[in-house]
Amino acid sequence: MIDLKGKVAVVFGLANKRSIAYSVAQKLAEAGATLVLSYQSERLQREAEELLEDLGQTGTGRAFQCDVSRDEEIDAVFAQIAAVFPKIDILIHSVAFAPADALKNDFLLTSREDFRIAHDISVYSLIALARAAAPLMTDGGSILTLTYYGGEKVFPNYNVMGVAKAALESTVRYLAASLGVKNIRVNAVSAGPIRTLAARGIGDFNQILDAVTLRAPLHRNVEQIEVGNTALFLCSPLASGITGEITFVDCGFNITGI
Repeated sequence: MIDLKGKVAVVFGLANKRSIAYSVAQKLAEAGATLVLSYQSERLQREAEELLEDLGQTGTGRAFQCDVSRDEEIDAVFAQIAAVFPKIDILIHSVAFAPADALKNDFLLTSREDFRIAHDISVYSLIALARAAAPLMTDGGSILTLTYYGGEKVFPNYNVMGVAKAALESTVRYLAASLGVKNIRVNAVSAGPIRTLAARGIGDFNQILDAVTLRAPLHRNVEQIEVGNTALFLCSPLASGITGEITFVDCGFNITGI
């Protein structure tokens, strides 16, 4: 039984109950962690507060606004967090975005601006959030992001997001090297395809799901809660010797050839 009582986990990118981030937050809360959720804009505040309630965090957890594409908002949200929680222990980065045209068009047609946006929000935000969080991780801590196998192999209609995930995974390794001296571990979970709301933006997504069912050693797709379980382990003291790693939770699909 993993015990995270007394630990504070800050979660970026939890937008709804169907997101992978929700399963991660759920497992952290069940282990006793206090949650801090971030929401992108004022119109999403109520949803964030309802998610805290659903996660059993009423009166203990907090929700703060932050657009991760704006440095001033990142600085402001961590100042708000520090005013309530002088120390944090866990940072979850579940943030990814690419403009719709960059996903549905041929990869060759990716515009300079769409490439910039995808990398700014999906990759650079991890660096910016880690930099802001590190001073509050006074006893060390764990930073975890979410990636996908499309960063290593070509998947239909994943396009620029695949390139961004490749950059994200490299960023995990460089951040791990940078923050290790502070006893801050940085890892990623590479989850198999899951029917989230975000996945709706990927054309022919059912084709990917069917391929996993056919080829994965377990002959099924991963469930969200399984990703949450792995995230809980990586954020806990049980994973104290693990950093800079990409951990696959995809029913073994990534090990197969044909």
